Amino acid sequence: MPIIVVADHAHINGGQAKVAIESALGLAARGHAVTFFAAVGPADPRMGPAGIETILLDQVDVTTTNSLARFGVQWLWNQKAAAALGELLARHDPEETVVHVHAWAKALSPSIGPVLAGSKAPVVFTMHEYYLACPNGGFYDYPVSAACHRAPVSLACVSHNCDSRGYARKLMRVGRHVLMRNTGMIDNLAAVITISRLQREVLAPHLPADTQWYDVGNPIDAEPLGHKEDGEPGGFVFVGRLSAEKGAGLFAQAARLSGQRAIFVGDGPQRAELEAAYPEAEFLGWHDPAGVKRQLRAARALVFPSVWYEGQPLTVLESLALGTPVIVSDICAGREAVADGISGLWFRSGDPASLAAAMTRLSDDTTARAMSRAAYDGFWADPLTLDRHLDRLERIYREVALRPAHITASAPAAALRSAPLT
Repeated sequence: MPIIVVADHAHINGGQAKVAIESALGLAARGHAVTFFAAVGPADPRMGPAGIETILLDQVDVTTTNSLARFGVQWLWNQKAAAALGELLARHDPEETVVHVHAWAKALSPSIGPVLAGSKAPVVFTMHEYYLACPNGGFYDYPVSAACHRAPVSLACVSHNCDSRGYARKLMRVGRHVLMRNTGMIDNLAAVITISRLQREVLAPHLPADTQWYDVGNPIDAEPLGHKEDGEPGGFVFVGRLSAEKGAGLFAQAARLSGQRAIFVGDGPQRAELEAAYPEAEFLGWHDPAGVKRQLRAARALVFPSVWYEGQPLTVLESLALGTPVIVSDICAGREAVADGISGLWFRSGDPASLAAAMTRLSDDTTARAMSRAAYDGFWADPLTLDRHLDRLERIYREVALRPAHITASAPAAALRSAPLT
């Protein structure tokens, strides 16, 4: 089956790109003719030898541009992306091809919407975030570091600055969102894939009532290493971007309250501030994937204090797969993977005292060891492997390729959509 994967980036710079690229490689290995279309290079070096055709636009994204003013035209309406995607689709038989969109908001822009809507090829859309419903992609109010419950593009939304960099950029986001909604991005989608139950609950009110939903968990890159040895458990570790929405400062505050040391693996805009305010904390900087796994395997617990919804935090699942329990915010989708009191603990989002209490509970070695074994056993009883992820994608591709655009899903299709995350 010819499959066109659409993403902002052709290299791994985060969980979203990682899933798009790893699934493309897996599909190619299964014999599918995969084309990877992206705005920003370079291409992952594995794609060429795997037989994946890559089409790169040699553009930048919103996080790497030297001038947002100059980049604004591309961000609002990337005409080059629309033309190139149209040419690519014209080379493929729509009766045989499936288009799978993973990302568009950082570089490709809403311009690809009319191209997708005008194609007869079925379009599958994986929701790694919330950009189809929310202008800033996260239902998150950056200035106050809290979830936002305003209706998207309502007067309350438009008049309020929720952007991390200022109201002018918020208005650009609103303009882009209006373009997205009115020029075809969500028209005639054959399938929308969500990666957590929370994500679907948040998105469903904002997408068409006849949206065809599917639950497909992201694959986790992990090996069954067995239970940890019965030595003294390590410390409390945070992995990721050191920023307000990720709860980095909340973790540092809770660690001080509980008398524990906060260990940060990662970097971000809050690092200098946190290093000055919490000299007792340990800041290890970014690690490569193997280094992150070593830190997680050695940790007493991963602390995941994110104060926004998230999609499906891969770090939470990687930690459980390594036998490390997780302390997780009760507002984010990561809670779905953690059995509270068994494989980790939930705490009240944004509450440092609640997080400190959870850390104090897990500072007991016996409790930490028991939760470690439960975390490992729970994950490997039903692992989110790449093969299972690909099996599910192929089933969805076959269904949407066979389903006429005007026909609603059959009973077996409905059963597939309501099946548990795999």
